[in-house]
Amino acid sequence: MSTHTDITLPEPTAAERVRSVLARAVSLSLTTAGQDYDLIGMHSVSSRGQLTLHPQADSPLARQVAEAPRGSLAALLEFTDIAPTAVRDRVRARVTVSGWLARADDRGLRLDTARVSLRTPAGTVEVGLDEIALAEPDPLAVEEAAMLTHLIDAHEELMGDLLGLAGPRLPRGMIRALPFALDRHCITLRCEYDTGHCDLRLLFPAPARDAAEAGERIRQLLTAPRGCAHRHHSSSCPRI
Repeated sequence: MSTHTDITLPEPTAAERVRSVLARAVSLSLTTAGQDYDLIGMHSVSSRGQLTLHPQADSPLARQVAEAPRGSLAALLEFTDIAPTAVRDRVRARVTVSGWLARADDRGLRLDTARVSLRTPAGTVEVGLDEIALAEPDPLAVEEAAMLTHLIDAHEELMGDLLGLAGPRLPRGMIRALPFALDRHCITLRCEYDTGHCDLRLLFPAPARDAAEAGERIRQLLTAPRGCAHRHHSSSCPRI
């Protein structure tokens, strides 16, 4: 489907997106020399974005690092950001981090990061390490999945009201729409058609600082005068 953008809305920076993906990730894929690992619940992220792995002391990964020359092992980590709802094309972003693993004082494995890239449907960008260290995750990153699934499970009737904020801008023939993403700036709906899909972003009246405020912002969208609500949305859907 071709695209049409009505207005540019505020959105997280690339560094903020990286930090958000890392904050909510529970798993990662790790590639080292001759080995591939899928690690679940075995990493942590510091306040400045530094990654630490926490394998068992006698695990193959821990042994591989211990046996590496000078105790440092080249590693490539990939985090996949997947939409929590059952939409088409659920992969929203991939974050790739490369560097060297070494033992940390707390018996974990510290990653000395060399390079970070963010891949989205819009393309791939390299993200500076200083930018990542200074950025913070979106305040809704960790709770986003629970909020979007709750919206579907308990408030599915609100989807029609949210779609109504787009007025006549959405193409006809839509099969269904589901919440796709949520950040402090807006909620994004994925609108699906026979031959593709497009995304509708609905801007909040003000950024949300936590989950409670995000819920209130959605209610404000639905109760605002329609003329006001229409001024604050962006859609990748084509006009027909």
